[in-house]
Amino acid sequence: MTNTPSRKIVVFSGGSAANSLVDVFNGLIERNNCTLSYIIPISDNGGSSSELIRVFGGPGIGDIRSRLVRLIPPTNAPILHFFNHRLPPSSVQASAEFLTLLDLTSPLYRPIPTPQALLIRSIFSHLHLEILKRIRPPSSTFNFQSAAIGNLFLTGARLLTGSFESAIYLLAIIGGVDESRTAVLPAIVSNFTHHISAGLTDGTIITGQNAISHPSAPTALPESPNVAIHSHSAAQDPSATATFQPPQAGSKPPLQNHHPISAYPIEDATLPGSLPTLRASQLQFSKSADQPLPAPISRIWYINPYGQEMQPAPNPKAVAAIQSSDAVIYSIGSLYTSLAPSLILQGIGAAIAHGPRFKILILNGSLDRETEGFEGVDFIKAVVRCCDASISSSSSSSSSVAHNDPISNHDNDAIKTRAKSYITHLIYIDHPTAPSVDRARLADWGIEGVRLYGRKGADNDKMRYDEKALGQALGAILGRRDGRERSRRNTLEFG
Repeated sequence: MTNTPSRKIVVFSGGSAANSLVDVFNGLIERNNCTLSYIIPISDNGGSSSELIRVFGGPGIGDIRSRLVRLIPPTNAPILHFFNHRLPPSSVQASAEFLTLLDLTSPLYRPIPTPQALLIRSIFSHLHLEILKRIRPPSSTFNFQSAAIGNLFLTGARLLTGSFESAIYLLAIIGGVDESRTAVLPAIVSNFTHHISAGLTDGTIITGQNAISHPSAPTALPESPNVAIHSHSAAQDPSATATFQPPQAGSKPPLQNHHPISAYPIEDATLPGSLPTLRASQLQFSKSADQPLPAPISRIWYINPYGQEMQPAPNPKAVAAIQSSDAVIYSIGSLYTSLAPSLILQGIGAAIAHGPRFKILILNGSLDRETEGFEGVDFIKAVVRCCDASISSSSSSSSSVAHNDPISNHDNDAIKTRAKSYITHLIYIDHPTAPSVDRARLADWGIEGVRLYGRKGADNDKMRYDEKALGQALGAILGRRDGRERSRRNTLEFG
C-alpha cells in the first residue's frame, strides 16, 4: 500500500537544461515520499513555438511540452517517441509528414493503441482546420518546418478546449504522467502570449526571450515593402524562401506573382501596431552559439504587444504550491529567461519568503550568454532582485515601478539582508570552468554552501552534475533536522 505523500517540493525551471535533472527529482519523490511541482514560464518564443505564436497567439509552450514529454515513463516509450518527434527542416516535407498524422499513415502511430491514436489524430484534425481558416496564400501561411509534434498537439488541444490547462492535462494523461506525484504548472495560465524584455546596464533593451538567450535571424514574414514568402513550389530547394517585390506605381505586377488574394496584407495573431520583433518567427537558432551580450542584464520585465511594461498575475496554483511546500529548488538553466520570468510575477517572492523552509539554488555548471563573468554571489543577487521585484509589483502601480526598481537600485547590504529569505542553500560544482563561489561570503549572508564534484559533459568543456551526488546532497538537505549537520560522504561537503 502506497503511503500518502507528506512533503511537497516546488522546482523553478525552464525546459531543456533542467530536463537533465528530472531523474534526480524523481528520485527525491521516491525516497522522501513527496510530491513535486514544476513551475515553468510561458515566455518562450523560439523554435516551432514562435510559428505557433505568430499564427495562433497563445502561450509559449515549448518548455512546458519539453518537461511533460521528459516525464513520460519509459514504459510508455511509443508515446514518448511520438511526442518527442520533430517534423523535417524542409517546409514542404514537413507539411507532407503532417498530413500522414491526419490520415493515420504515419509510422509513428504503429506501436500506439488504436484508441489513443484516434484521440491524438482528432486533436491534429482540429489544428488543421484552424490552420486552414487562417491561411491567406501567399502572404499568410503556416510553416511546419521543424515543428515539434508535442507543440502541435498542445496547441490543437488548447484551441479545441479553450483551456491551456486542459491541454496540459490531456498530454499528461495520454503520456501516463503520474500527476498525483508530479505536476507541471505554467507560471501564468492564459490563452494569450506573454513576452519579456531585458534591460542591460548600458541602457539597451532586448525584446523577446529568444533574442535575449539565443539570438537568430528572423524567419517570419516581415512587413512590406519586401515580403519573404515560403515557396512551397521551389524546384531546387524546398525549404528556400523567395522574395516578393511589390510593383512600383503605374506598373503591372509580373504574372508569376499574381494570386487571387495576393493583395491581402499579412494576417497573423499579433495585434496591429505590435512590435515587429514580436511578429518574427524564430524557427532557426542555435542553443550552443553564445554570442556575448553588449552589457550585463539589469532586469527582466513583461511587456504587452506594443512594448509597454505590464505585470501579469501568476498561476494561482503555482502560488499555492509554493505556500504549502517544504522546499523550493531553483534548478539549472538560463538565469534570466528560465527562472526570472516566474520569479518576477506578483506574489511569488512573498510566497517564497514566507512559505518553504528550504530554498535551494542549484548553480549552473558553466556560464552562458546571460551570465558571462558571473560568480556564485551574482546568481544569488539576481534571484533576490527578481523576488523583491515580485513583492514590489504586488504593492505598486505600474507607473511607479520604474521609479522603485529593486533590480537596478539594490546595494549589496540590502541584498545581503534579504538573501536568506529566498535562498538557504547554494549547491555548486567545484571546478575552474564553473562559476566561482566565495564560501566565506555565503556564510556571512546566512546561506549554506554545498560543494559537489561534477563531471565533464559530452562537449567536454562544460561541467555537469553527477546525478547520484546531487541527489544525495538534496536528500541530505531535506532530511536534516539540524541545518548544520554534515554529511560524511566525500562526494559533497556542507559549510
